[in-house]
Amino acid sequence: MSEAESHHPDHPYHMVEPSPWPALGALGAGTLAFGAVLFMHDITWVVMIVGLVLVLVTMFLWWRDVIREATFQGHHTPVVQIGLRYGMILFIASEVMFFAAFFWAFFNASLYPTAAIDFTWPPPGTETFPAFGVPFLNTMILLLSGCTVTWAHHALLEGDQRNLVNGLILTVALGVLFTSLQAYEYVHAAFGFRDGIYPSTFYMATGFHGFHVIIGTTFLTVCLIRAIKGHFKPHHHFGFEAAAWYWHFVDVVWLFLFSCIYLWGS
Repeated sequence: MSEAESHHPDHPYHMVEPSPWPALGALGAGTLAFGAVLFMHDITWVVMIVGLVLVLVTMFLWWRDVIREATFQGHHTPVVQIGLRYGMILFIASEVMFFAAFFWAFFNASLYPTAAIDFTWPPPGTETFPAFGVPFLNTMILLLSGCTVTWAHHALLEGDQRNLVNGLILTVALGVLFTSLQAYEYVHAAFGFRDGIYPSTFYMATGFHGFHVIIGTTFLTVCLIRAIKGHFKPHHHFGFEAAAWYWHFVDVVWLFLFSCIYLWGS
């Protein structure tokens, strides 16, 4: 077999080369989790920062390698893309289980209030957020961002790079606006995380969703940079497709949060 043939296998699968990023990512995630425990017990914040830096470095370098494999080395064949789609679907399904646990905690506390909160929900003295204030505005922002990311996707399928970039710019801007408004809401909240069962379930569900919005915004920012560089083609753009799926998932979860926690639960 010639050297040229050895670099072009006669199968459509991608045999991934040895990589240090899974091990480094696991080390970083473990350090971050351990450091977060130390930070929450007022021991030290240094370990948490070290873990965060390791996670961010791993994400950057691993994404760089995946982009290189997909865009420049041609390893992401149609067969490989099918596997990637299944992987993304399973990942989103695992995220659904996370939110199901938080919703379970909220409904368990709200549908079956205990004597500790006088069998009422919200607990006596709890000043909740008006649903049709900032929460409703954030709902409109996320729904609009779902439209702009879909617009960008259709532009990509049509080979319209200008509208692809414009749609992604708007989506990223709306994601940043949503996060800013949620931060404003938290700053002006009348309760803290440790002030009872309502604040605990509220911050756990909405905060975890806000974290996902930040991740999705970062995901889409990477796609925006790649779109500007011309990485995406109408027939080869799974990176963008995965980001769009994730963003729509974030949209749907927020609709449940707004309906259950802000509208019904308060």
